[in-house]
Amino acid sequence: MTGTMPTVCLVAGEESGDQLGSELMKALNAKLGTGVRYCGVGGERMTSLGLTSFFNMSDVSVMGLTAVLARLPLIVKRVYQTVDAVIAADPDVLVIIDSPEFTHSVAKRVRKRAPHIPIVGYVSPSVWAWRPGRAKKMSVYVDELLALLPFEPEAHEKLGGPTTHYVGHPLSENANELRPSDGEREDLDRPGRVLLVLPGSRGSEIDRLLQDFGKTAALVKQEFPDLKIVLPAVSHLEERIREGVADWPVKPEIVTGLDAKKAAFRKGHAALAASGTVSLELALAGVPMVVAYKVDWFFRRLKDLNRIFKFSSVDSFVLPNIILKKKAIPEFLDDEVQPRVLAQHLCVLLRDGEDRKAQIADLARLDDAMRLPEGYSQSAAAADVVVSAMRT
Repeated sequence: MTGTMPTVCLVAGEESGDQLGSELMKALNAKLGTGVRYCGVGGERMTSLGLTSFFNMSDVSVMGLTAVLARLPLIVKRVYQTVDAVIAADPDVLVIIDSPEFTHSVAKRVRKRAPHIPIVGYVSPSVWAWRPGRAKKMSVYVDELLALLPFEPEAHEKLGGPTTHYVGHPLSENANELRPSDGEREDLDRPGRVLLVLPGSRGSEIDRLLQDFGKTAALVKQEFPDLKIVLPAVSHLEERIREGVADWPVKPEIVTGLDAKKAAFRKGHAALAASGTVSLELALAGVPMVVAYKVDWFFRRLKDLNRIFKFSSVDSFVLPNIILKKKAIPEFLDDEVQPRVLAQHLCVLLRDGEDRKAQIADLARLDDAMRLPEGYSQSAAAADVVVSAMRT
């Protein structure tokens, strides 16, 4: 290290980054001892562990184009303030954590002004899905990249990105919280099957999918009159979702909050979900599913990239399918999203037949596909890379 007390600068931009950063700090303390100086940008978790934050992280933690534009002058100011503060601190390593619009803006400027500071990126942007040119550009200012998905190191290698290390996904470490205890998920031969409906965590996803999902749920309800439909909603979209389901022929039970969502996953027999991280959550919970998405170009681009760069041996936009290298989960894109077709597939999964058993068996393989070497936690694997990148 450059001094007797190593200095680690961590820059996060939202709640999920604060969570990753706090776990990383604990792992770094375990490896380096408690005599580490932490500075940067973080939330309550990171500051409680000793991080001196340059400003309140909430200044840059905004979602949605309108909110970003409204706060853009402040965000730009915070980028330059962070760059100045990082350079003044002259840390042994800079770790940027997710929130690429903010954190990568900081990293680019730090690299230009202080090229001697090693930079580690924590969470790979989805270069395998869209804007693949970002990978090569990132290699200029990121020395080591920590990836949450096992196929991302290969993707960056093909795209000329930075050296990338798979360090595990937080979901796989906490999968037991999503999995039912004995008797928590009723047997299918008992009344009251539970269908989970997850139309997305962004307003645009809700707008595109909610009505089709409602029509699909109604068709499934005709086949299973005792069906219970549960819709876990993110809090900031709850009112929008309640308004959107007001004219559904079959009303879902809407639940909010992380604990309620996990409880629903533990009880669910099948799910209809928008594509995204939720498909990985459902897969780790052992809930067979059908995935749908409506978008004009994003996932079409992903399919094209899979063909061109062969990131996966299966042409898919669903994370578990890409990880498993098999189209285990039925998926429907844009014009393919037809309620009657979705309902047919869900009805099959709600019966104890071969299709249901086959998908559940495939999902069970995710543990092996995402497992780290024995004895490693995600944060410990990440800390190893950060320590190796530090100036000596």
